[in-house]
Amino acid sequence: MSGHSHWAGIKHKKAANDAKRGKMWSKIARMIIVAAKQGGGDPSANLTLRYAIDKAKAANMPKDTIEKAVKKGTGELDGASFEEVLYEGYGPSGVAVMVDALTDNRNRTGPEIKRIFEKHGGSLGTSGCVNWMFTKKGLITVNTENADEEQLLEIALNAGADDMQNTGEVFEITCDPTAYEELKTTLQEKEIPIEVAEISMVSQSTIDIADDHTAKRIISLMETFEDHDDVQNTYANFDISDEIIARIS
Repeated sequence: MSGHSHWAGIKHKKAANDAKRGKMWSKIARMIIVAAKQGGGDPSANLTLRYAIDKAKAANMPKDTIEKAVKKGTGELDGASFEEVLYEGYGPSGVAVMVDALTDNRNRTGPEIKRIFEKHGGSLGTSGCVNWMFTKKGLITVNTENADEEQLLEIALNAGADDMQNTGEVFEITCDPTAYEELKTTLQEKEIPIEVAEISMVSQSTIDIADDHTAKRIISLMETFEDHDDVQNTYANFDISDEIIARIS
């Protein structure tokens, strides 16, 4: 399983059992604010906003909370001004890590991200040091128990997917970001249960992590980033076997 999809799956399961829903809503609200500020408040004309609102609905965010976030982005309501910052660095065993953040204070967020890297045996790098290892893709995963592989492959390819892999536990479907909405809608119309659906950064190659100690440190690093209020998404190129994940979970 690719490091990216593996981490996407871990994040999905963590979010499904996460009691800190308020923190999740806060992060999505920031995403909506920035999307509306950059592209306007009409989701039919602003795909980034539509994606953010879909994510909000999937997280059961109240409708009025979504609407307030849109209005803050368009300036109809007062709110903090957030900017996008991408932090790049290395985790244990040289794993490449990218951290997407939305912050209202770079001077606070930067040092905090640096400390998280260092505390978990990694280091913050310079801009562009690992970005080249990743490609922006639409990513959708479907549990192997919920779909026939041949039928799913045919549906996915006809809807714009460029690849599908059977990773054992899930079918991992990737596509160009422009095909993401159509692919996701098609699978929903076919009543195929989706586990993960996101626009993401997919690693071109992976680093195999073969021991429990290193795997635990990497997962701890990624989870600490995810728990940070300013962090929206994290990406890495590790590959940890299901057996090791089961042992350290």
